[in-house]
Order: sequence, then structure tokens, then C-alpha cells
Amino acid sequence: MILIVDDNSEIRESLCEYLDGNSLSCDSAENAIDARKKLSNNKYDLIILDIMMPGEDGLSLCRYIYENYKIPVILLTAKGDDTDKIIGLEVGADDYLSKPFNPRELLARVKAILRRETILQQNIKQQNSHETTKHEGGDLYKFGDWFLNLDQQEIFKKNEPALELSTGEAKLLLTFLDNPKKILTRDQLLDAVSNRSLGAFDRSIDNHISRLRKKIEDDPKKPKYIKTVWGGGYSFGAAVFIENSET
Repeated sequence: MILIVDDNSEIRESLCEYLDGNSLSCDSAENAIDARKKLSNNKYDLIILDIMMPGEDGLSLCRYIYENYKIPVILLTAKGDDTDKIIGLEVGADDYLSKPFNPRELLARVKAILRRETILQQNIKQQNSHETTKHEGGDLYKFGDWFLNLDQQEIFKKNEPALELSTGEAKLLLTFLDNPKKILTRDQLLDAVSNRSLGAFDRSIDNHISRLRKKIEDDPKKPKYIKTVWGGGYSFGAAVFIENSET
């Protein structure tokens, strides 16, 4: 089910009608307070979130969703407002669309993200069956002092609390771990994370990288894991192993 959060009733109703007409069940909330209540009582596959709302704005709500739920978010932004787009991606949004927008484009992005999520879950299940298991025991991705538990979508060091990853962070890290020491272009990484092409001035993958670096690097400004390859993209600088957490 998709949750639409927008203070404009016409937008909520028209989008719900359009999505319902394309075989996607839909729910709506008129503000952040309403959205928080619905999130606590329902399970959603994706959230379409307007930034400009009275009271708590969409960026604040997006951060709350990012910190408390593993649900993809598409932000609706004011046309040409690049600052809101960048901040939105930094606080956890998966994609954005500027108003006014074509409903068909929104539908395409919604379907792309849902398709991506389905593929990710399938990959996670496959990895779990062959290479990983839960935190309490089994095989885990290991790099440096870190372990990646795909089943729990978290990273941890031995004898330290685990850190949760967003869906985008988990996909990005998994892409690096599956391709250690290889140079991956920004376009390749963005496609792995959001399944959309990279625009000439699209820096969203850099924001995803920045968030992930803050979690795994001792000094994000001098990364030893996710290295920048000038003119090329990024490269994962550490060896990757499969290790049993019980050993």
C-alpha cells in the first residue's frame, strides 16, 4: 500500500484515484501528525511525501521515517528548488519529483522503486540462504571490523551495538561488497540504488555515499572503505570476507 502525505486535498484525492486506477492500493494523510498515526498502525510499501506542509514539514517527517521505518520515500518538491532536493536525499529520501509533475512519471517512479524493492528482498533471501544468516549465528559479510547482516539490514562490530541501514544504504553497501576493489561509476551506483538514470547535475548518489560513510568510516573525510576515484566514481577499498559470527 502507498501512503500519500499532502495538505492539498485535491492532490491527495487525484493521486489516490490515479494510483488505484493503476492497480496500486492507496491511503492518504493531510499532515505529518496524521501520517505518524497511520505509520504506527499500518504497513506501507512506499510513501509519497510533500515537502511544503503546515506544521511539521516533509523534510522533518522524512527524517523520522528514515530513522524509524524502512520505507522508501518519494519527495514532492517545489519546482527548481535544488536545496530541498539535496536536503531530502540527505535525510533519507529515495527519489524526488518537482511540482507540477506528470502523474505518469510519478507512476513510473513508483513502479520502479517497488520493483527494485522486490528484487532487493529476493536478493536478500538468496544471500541469506547461501551466505548469511541472523546476527546470532551464521555467515555474514565482513569488511574491516564491520559485519553486514542483510537479514536484519544492519551493520555491527563485535561487542558493539548494531547500526540500522536504510534500504538505500543496504543496497549501496551490498553493491560495493559484491564488487570490492572495482571502480563503480556514479551512474552504476545510482541505478543499483534507485533504478533511474543519472542527470548531468544529479548529486543524489554522492549524498547516499556521504550518509553511508558517516556510519562505517572512522573519518568520513578520509575514507578507507568507500574511496573516491576522481573522474571515475567510487571504489570499495577493503577486502570482503564471509565469516561465521559464532567463530
